[in-house]
Parts: sequence; C-alpha cells; structure tokens
Amino acid sequence: MMKRLKQRATALGLLALFATPPVWAVLPTPVPPSTNPGAGDWIGLIQGYIRDGGLVLGLAIAVLGFLWIAYLGFAKFNEARQGKAEWAEVGVLGIVGAVVLIFASYLLTEAAGVI
Repeated sequence: MMKRLKQRATALGLLALFATPPVWAVLPTPVPPSTNPGAGDWIGLIQGYIRDGGLVLGLAIAVLGFLWIAYLGFAKFNEARQGKAEWAEVGVLGIVGAVVLIFASYLLTEAAGVI
C-alpha cells in the first residue's frame, strides 16, 4: 500500500514538473559605474566599479569618524554634567571635533576627484 502511494506521488510530481512551462526570471539591468565606460570595455567597467567601491568605502569610514566624534562629545557632555569634567573641555572637544570633521570632509572631496 505504501509503495503504491509513493509511486503515485512520484508520478504526479514528475507530471507536474514536465507539464508546466519553464519560467525565467527577468533580472534588472545592472547600474553602470559613474565613469560610464563604452560598450565592450570590460577593463573600464571593472575600474569604474572599483572606483565607486572606493568612494563608498571612504564615505563609510568618514561616517564612522563622525559617529566617533559625536560619541565622544556626548560622553564628555555627560561627564561635565556629573561634575567629572570641566565645561571648557566640552567646548574644546566641540571645536576640535568640528575642525576634524571639516578636514575629513575636505579630504573626501579631494579624494573623490583623484580616484
């Protein structure tokens, strides 16, 4: 009884497999890199993707720097509220942090032009 049920299930499965037409997914076209190389220029295409990846990596590192400076600012502000640090230290950290962020933004802008 069980063997017959298995055979019927296998036959129905094979019938369903071969009776349905094949369905192919329509994938979206990939976005070309910002350098937009010509058709058939595989080396230019790879270089463009590497350039765009480098820019994204640089931006990710800059975001981590921004978050790190914001964390330090909040930590120093909390210490000043608790009386463990002077308020002048919070001000100095704010000024130095702003200078570092401006300098990092400048370097990112220059690096984007060089790459």
